[in-house]
Amino acid sequence: MALVLETGYTSLNKKGEELCGDKVEQIVRGDYTTLVLADGMGSGVKANILATLTSKILCTMVSEGIELEECIETVVQALPVCKVRGVAYSTFSVIHIDNATGNGYLFEFDNPQAIFMSGGKCVSRERTQMSVMGKTVYKTALAAQKDDVILLMSDGVIHAGIGQILNFGWQRKEVEAFLDKFVRPGMSARGIACMLAGACNELYLGEPGDDTTVAAVRIREELSVNIMVGPPVNKEQDNFYIARFLEGEGKKVVCGGTSSQIVARYLGTEVQTAFDFPDKEVPPIGSIEGIDLTTEGVLTLRKLLTLAEKYVSAGDLTPKRSEKKDGASLLLNMLFEEATTINFFVGQSVNAAHSGLPIDITMKLKLVESIAALLKKAGKTVNISYD
Repeated sequence: MALVLETGYTSLNKKGEELCGDKVEQIVRGDYTTLVLADGMGSGVKANILATLTSKILCTMVSEGIELEECIETVVQALPVCKVRGVAYSTFSVIHIDNATGNGYLFEFDNPQAIFMSGGKCVSRERTQMSVMGKTVYKTALAAQKDDVILLMSDGVIHAGIGQILNFGWQRKEVEAFLDKFVRPGMSARGIACMLAGACNELYLGEPGDDTTVAAVRIREELSVNIMVGPPVNKEQDNFYIARFLEGEGKKVVCGGTSSQIVARYLGTEVQTAFDFPDKEVPPIGSIEGIDLTTEGVLTLRKLLTLAEKYVSAGDLTPKRSEKKDGASLLLNMLFEEATTINFFVGQSVNAAHSGLPIDITMKLKLVESIAALLKKAGKTVNISYD
């Protein structure tokens, strides 16, 4: 099975600041992903401008294959000079990596040293010291394997808790011990980043003393999920439509009662319906032999949209994988935590069961499009076909 690159990041703003002084920028060009985490001097507007310029310039130039010396020279010349401090300054970490092989490199300037995880545990990686335009820059060759994780961070992570819970902040060895204990197999890049940032927020007692950003890069297996939402307009096309839906490897999901009946009939089986309500707002799930998940339609998708909006929210630090067993939560895990590619098969037939209810085909299409937009925001590849 092919390997792909998954990324996720989150930030905490320094207490009292509307803008974060850290910035993460990412570009996927061809087979390579370039990701930059920049930390501007100070906090607030000035720091945000410095970090934004640094991340955008470096990400654009590195992704184009331009030499690091020229990239740094351009950054130094482009940054506005602070009137108070008389300098233009932003730290940065740059990852440039092949999406499929995991080969590439990491450059670091004055950010906390990146943390590498392999086999679920933190490991050390050799890095080479370089001098670029009088600045000390560290380079690490990357040869990441399946399930390896690379964590970049701003200094708000290692400052967490200073003068509050901890005397000297959260040192690297404590961060690594935390990751060793709490990172679980299959945890998404965004899940890991939010978990570490959430721990920092707790050490800050909910009032960060510094901008705090965590970005995670994870090498993982590709997983496609085909999701059928509603039957096609032309009933004579049912078998053709379902055959396309069932094609290929990966997981299969059916949303909607009518869709479930059609798929079960095609597979020569029946829909088995559960009668427990893990969430009173979400109808019970069903099961079809050969199908990975079977749920009700519009009401479940509406709940999924609410959960997905929370999932992608920059300020939400709660665990990304839901432990609930209702249809919407199971869908959230499968689409946002597990899948890399989601293929929607959207039937546009009007459901007679919805006659007289405030549910129509337009609502279903808008739900699918809104969920698809959030999936793309989460870094997923999304395809939608209408029948």
